[in-house]
Amino acid sequence: MTLITIFLQAESSGNPLIFFVLVFGVFWFFMIRPQVKKQKQERKFREEMKKGDKVVTTGGLHGKVVEISEKTVKIDVSNGLVLKFEKTCVSADLSQTKD
Repeated sequence: MTLITIFLQAESSGNPLIFFVLVFGVFWFFMIRPQVKKQKQERKFREEMKKGDKVVTTGGLHGKVVEISEKTVKIDVSNGLVLKFEKTCVSADLSQTKD
């Protein structure tokens, strides 16, 4: 007997509101909660980013942070070639990994 069958049988004999609350609870626990946690970690990473960190953008561009302002970051991608990105485009820190 699957979990869905149990829920469907419970719905036919009891209050349907309980079924919907249960489904929402499961949905929140497995879908919404992990996404919120990931967003908090990314926000913390962007706030703690500093000059000299090796980073990757959402487009896959690797480089080293040269300058940080309130909403933008300048990244050196190759021998003095500096590109300006929005902070939200920086997705990962590679400072701890080896090249």
